[in-house]
Amino acid sequence: MTGKLMPLLDYFEGKKLLDRHGIKSVASRYVDSAESAVEFSEGDPIVLKLISGKALHKSKSGLVKLDLRGTEIKRAFAELQEKGKPLKPYRIIAQKMSKGGVEVIMGGRTDPQFGKLILLGLGGIYVEVFKDFALRACPITKQDAEEMIAQLKSRDVITFNGKNSGMVIQLLLSVSKMLMDNCRIDEIDLNPLILRENGYEAVDIRILTK
Repeated sequence: MTGKLMPLLDYFEGKKLLDRHGIKSVASRYVDSAESAVEFSEGDPIVLKLISGKALHKSKSGLVKLDLRGTEIKRAFAELQEKGKPLKPYRIIAQKMSKGGVEVIMGGRTDPQFGKLILLGLGGIYVEVFKDFALRACPITKQDAEEMIAQLKSRDVITFNGKNSGMVIQLLLSVSKMLMDNCRIDEIDLNPLILRENGYEAVDIRILTK
């Protein structure tokens, strides 16, 4: 994290940026009513999140509602609207519920001494609790990515005992290229990024720009 206040890139602008670099993310849509959130769900479980530049830690602030269906969606939407009053301007985003897999954090930041840095570690609360992460200066090579994975105590969990190592390596290379190709990016957090044995998807996209 940087100590400076930086503009937060619109979620869907960030999603487009990931698309351009071949990084998949979960199906999402801004919703302006409980009814539009229910329509988006199509009967499947969804997540509702309140997005505001004044709330950088959505989960800790109770701004993420998981595994919602039917009337639960309407109730959660109303609750987020209430919580959002002191956080204006804000928007509410609906996402398809992503289940299974392993949560990791992948991202990077601009360091005043070392330039662009990229990070990989266990996601969610675990990156803070276990301090199990690897850091490298960008741009990275395939060997750098392999070394980052090997450095982690959680490497067998993250790579499903090596079964998806190639996928994780390619993701690291793509994020490194995105950081290097976009001089306006000051910080990017994909946390969580859900890894599975045969696929992945970015669930949360947070990008700060200069």
